[in-house]
Amino acid sequence: MADSSTAAAAAKAGRKSLLGRKVGMTQVFDADGTVVPVTVIEAGPCPVLSVRTPDRDGYAAVQVGFLDKPRRLASRAVRGQVAKLDSKRGKRLAEGGVAPTPRADCEPKRFVREFRGFYEGAEVGQVLTVDVFEGVVSVDVTGTTKGRGTAGVMKRHGFKGQRASHGVKKVHRHQGGTSMNTSPARVFKGKRMAGRYGNERSTMRNIRLVRIDKEHNLLLVRGAVPGPNGSFVVVKQTNKIKRVGGPAAPTGKKKAGAK
Repeated sequence: MADSSTAAAAAKAGRKSLLGRKVGMTQVFDADGTVVPVTVIEAGPCPVLSVRTPDRDGYAAVQVGFLDKPRRLASRAVRGQVAKLDSKRGKRLAEGGVAPTPRADCEPKRFVREFRGFYEGAEVGQVLTVDVFEGVVSVDVTGTTKGRGTAGVMKRHGFKGQRASHGVKKVHRHQGGTSMNTSPARVFKGKRMAGRYGNERSTMRNIRLVRIDKEHNLLLVRGAVPGPNGSFVVVKQTNKIKRVGGPAAPTGKKKAGAK
């Protein structure tokens, strides 16, 4: 069973992916003059830091990094992931005949992520650029939404609040009753209330890739993506397939004799 799962993990091809950060929003014009709102993403260059294999790690993936981190801010363990460092443990492994794992021999990275799947031809030290998205029509962009702190129900959930009439004293933005009584004498989990709003992982699916600027390592995607300007994002080739020509939707007509 383990062998079959390992083989399946190795056979599954990974999606074209890249790390980057959000620059901001602007607008561009199509060939017919249509205005298209776009988000500019600085994507790459991303060196491959490690290649996971089913034989050694139990799964297939590649680990990439983005944006150099000053060495004074990187711990020795982090620096040891990208460059070979002399250590007692390394000497003992070398004496035992254990071959060291390859290193990318680059600066430590601020943003590091793994992409699951088998990537043919991926090697440690290889630098990925926006060229990987050549021919890609749509992408998925994952980021962290803006943190808005503790917010009320009107801002967090879109409640309309209380009536602005006589008898409603200074509770116009309150949520009102929670629909609980002696039974069950508690509030159910998941009840929409005031609380922390934002600062959550969010993915925009199947958004159109409008333009690729290879000279400046920029991607222009249609619409908005989560997070403030300067925040890190993950861009992947979308795996959402739009089905065309499927079964017809029901018309809603009643059968003869039905009540």
